[in-house]
Amino acid sequence: MLVIEKLFLTLQDMKELRENTLSPLLCMTLRGTNPLTQPLVDASGNVLVYNGEIFDGIHMSSDNNDTEVLLQHLVNCCLCQSHDNVSSCHGEPIPSLLSSIKGPWSVIYWQNSSRTLWFGRDAFGRRSLVVHWPTSADSLFVLSSVSPPSSTIPEVENKASTINFWEELPCGVYSIRIDGSKAEACLSGKIRKHEWMNSLKDLIQWDRCLVEPKHDKSDSSNSLVSSLVPELLPFPANATPAHVVLAALKKSIARRTTKHTIFKVATDDDKLQKSVPVAVLYSGGLDSMILAAILHGCLDASYDIDLLNVSFEGDAAPDRITARTGLKELKRIAPLRRWRLVEIDANLSNLTVEMKHVTSLINPANTYMDLNIGLALWLAAGGDGCVYEGETDAQQNGRDRIKYKSEARILLVGSGADEQCAGYGRHRTKYRSSGWLGLHDEMKLDMQRIWKRNLGRDDRCIADNGKEARFPFLDEDVIKVLLDFPLWEIADLDQPSGTGDKKILREVARLLGLHDAASHPKRAIQFGSRIAQESNRRNFGSNRAANQASAGSAIFNKASS
Repeated sequence: MLVIEKLFLTLQDMKELRENTLSPLLCMTLRGTNPLTQPLVDASGNVLVYNGEIFDGIHMSSDNNDTEVLLQHLVNCCLCQSHDNVSSCHGEPIPSLLSSIKGPWSVIYWQNSSRTLWFGRDAFGRRSLVVHWPTSADSLFVLSSVSPPSSTIPEVENKASTINFWEELPCGVYSIRIDGSKAEACLSGKIRKHEWMNSLKDLIQWDRCLVEPKHDKSDSSNSLVSSLVPELLPFPANATPAHVVLAALKKSIARRTTKHTIFKVATDDDKLQKSVPVAVLYSGGLDSMILAAILHGCLDASYDIDLLNVSFEGDAAPDRITARTGLKELKRIAPLRRWRLVEIDANLSNLTVEMKHVTSLINPANTYMDLNIGLALWLAAGGDGCVYEGETDAQQNGRDRIKYKSEARILLVGSGADEQCAGYGRHRTKYRSSGWLGLHDEMKLDMQRIWKRNLGRDDRCIADNGKEARFPFLDEDVIKVLLDFPLWEIADLDQPSGTGDKKILREVARLLGLHDAASHPKRAIQFGSRIAQESNRRNFGSNRAANQASAGSAIFNKASS
């Protein structure tokens, strides 16, 4: 698997690739036994750039690189661009192959024999891919993992126009025929968006069979548990929906953290053997505590686990407080594991250069909330802080803190938990105004726009540090299991905050022995880290003024950021 930190391809690049005159892209190998440089070009002139993971759906041996395996499958696909002609072709259609992949991905594939460019991103948008569609002002068609300023617009205008130049590519598989000579290529016909195939098509509809209670709740839930048990791990006789969700999450995290999905190098280097392969984006809240506890059960006992916590208010930030109390709970349930709480302190007034950089990373997102979240994620992924060892007098006084930079290249992130389990305040508001059906529709909307609102931005900010975000709550099997249960098993918003929201995940936490974390209320990273509060003072003068200006959705002045 490769994280392509700066993927930027034009039609001219494709021509140079086939002629072997384009320089390789910068890649980070996380899978297989040998480093791999992209793009991959085969003897027939097919070109593949792949940014993703194949956890399941396509068979891979433990020493395979998924980019190489995917190219082998793609070259055997049929040459049809349209599903209408598939019956007359030999081989699997490309949309069907890509639909079968379980895992995050974005892809650009040049099918040389048909002169067709295929591109797209997975059904939930877990990997970044932005696009510039040709316009009258700029005829370039550009695909990129990041959003650099346009080279065709004067530099004076770039700061104001960059956001308009790019847009997040909507999830899906696309194709376009390319005509022209070797000297000049041009788009031919319309860009086609292909339908998802296989079971994925049903999954992204995000339909739930049981939304509104109409009969005895326990009977329907018990029958669903019984029907799901054979597909997963053995359960106790009194298994609950939480047992099933926990089993799915364990499988999801195991997929993302086993040795088969971490790049292997044959070496006797002691430093490498003692390295930390996986870290958790950690606040001490419900989602990150669940991830950390399950990771402990999946990762070899010889590895340390880094818990990355960012604060813009030092030890007083809510996320810093819960991170430390959460560490105690993790040590209680797993006393032999070496837990390393990495405290990353920041101050906006000292981050002028970094903010400009993150502003470019979050493009085309353009609100203060996007910038606050992006900066917090970027700093956390950098992993540069101090290790918190415990409540000693020296550390209480700010002395004797151990500086540390996490080298973990895989970062577990809790994205998707709130969307699927009714963790946002707006879910409670919708439930009060529109009942169960309104709540379901609001959650469905969140899941179907998570690619645009969250994941592209988050992937770019984390990958910029040479790290890969992995989202266990957005595993295809986890999504399916959560949808299989009635909505009232997922959340009960008649109950207070910290109890009824994300009800099923709170039950999962208790099964893991995380009784304190199970009662934590939802707190978004921009509020828990206190970056929103500091940003409000800096940009609006006060929190009150920021609230009056609806700061969360306010578009920032790019030229002054």
